[in-house]
Amino acid sequence: MLFSGGPAPAANAVIGSAAIAFSQNGIEVLGIRHGYSHLMKYTPEEPLRDGHAYRVLRRSEMETVRSSAGIIIGTARANPGKLLKSEDDLTDENKTAPLKTVYDALRSLQVDALISIGGDDTLTTAAKFKLFQDRLPKDQPRIAIVHLPKTIDNDYQGIDFTFGYFTAVEMLATQVRNLLADARATGAYYLVQVMGRKAGWLAYGAAIAGEAALVISLEDIPAQWWKKEVTVNPKTGKEVIDENTGKPQIRDVIDVRALAERIADTILARKKEGKAYGVVVLAEGMGEYFPLEELHKCVSEDEFAALEPDSFGHFPVSQIKFTGRVARLVNQALADRGEKPLKINALQFGYEVRCHHPTAFDIILGSQLGVGAYRALAEKGLNGVMVSVGGDLNLLYPKFEELIDMAKLRAKERLVAPECDFHQLARYLEYPIS
Repeated sequence: MLFSGGPAPAANAVIGSAAIAFSQNGIEVLGIRHGYSHLMKYTPEEPLRDGHAYRVLRRSEMETVRSSAGIIIGTARANPGKLLKSEDDLTDENKTAPLKTVYDALRSLQVDALISIGGDDTLTTAAKFKLFQDRLPKDQPRIAIVHLPKTIDNDYQGIDFTFGYFTAVEMLATQVRNLLADARATGAYYLVQVMGRKAGWLAYGAAIAGEAALVISLEDIPAQWWKKEVTVNPKTGKEVIDENTGKPQIRDVIDVRALAERIADTILARKKEGKAYGVVVLAEGMGEYFPLEELHKCVSEDEFAALEPDSFGHFPVSQIKFTGRVARLVNQALADRGEKPLKINALQFGYEVRCHHPTAFDIILGSQLGVGAYRALAEKGLNGVMVSVGGDLNLLYPKFEELIDMAKLRAKERLVAPECDFHQLARYLEYPIS
């Protein structure tokens, strides 16, 4: 079993429960350390070593592990399927070479099944690993693979809530409530940027449970706020050329001033009720779509020069703290309406929530997923499935084909659906604007 990608609360609940279920039934469990890193470096001349590349996970060692913070087998972002962009690439030996190395490494340890724990990228890697094995000669042994969904962002197809999400929300909501008390005492506002990539699940959870005055995520941006601009690489100062067309790449951008005006609307609505303070939560995914001119005003010169778009023209959202710039634009919007400037403090919340001690619910959810891996592999003989839950944590096993866009070999994302009841919950609790 291996864990890949960013940490999440209750990671050890998943690992520990799986180890307990397998080992007490006579099946040896190897915890591969730091994701795919050691597997990708494997050679027959340098075999994988116990205590370095992996550790045996025994039931006798799992007591109190499930409720602990962190990840007992570590994690990393090494990705052996990175070169595969379509099914056609599966016939290219150079592109599948990293997966072949992983296969050889696992077989060198006589591994019969792999439990993959991670986010959508790791799910994609698991699916690619199965597709790679599907094309092996019939006489070569197969390594069955099941995937366990992990992300505090909660942006996962195939499961309603991922382990660690509610722990992260609890910590974020506590911070928002603390800021609200501070804002009330000092007569100020806080703009809080919350992690979650493109999805607004964390931002909405923190805002609802933390009693924020307003929450806005990427899913909330109306059509009239979207604009177009040519993508420029800040590092080189040159236009980014689209590999397919040979023309300058065009990216979608947000009208940031319209965003500031919307926040000003809420501030003025609260002012009418005698509340000259509050907390506004913004999802970090919006930063990816700020115009280049605005990005330049969000970060220092050195930070701006280090920003580099990926092959799709997207900028790294975690490196862009944009709340300070938005705060200045909000005060400008208020000034344009004849209002006095406010004290608006800008904050960014993110990595500090990923290894928090898990809540009871997340321990239970993580434990069910870990046991579900045993039941999928040992009891049901499944392969190429993700372990999920529904209802009162009943186990479900959606196939990789249901969760992956096979044309792009990418996991399908799940955003907060506008107008869904969870989305509307925040709207019913916010101050109405005229």
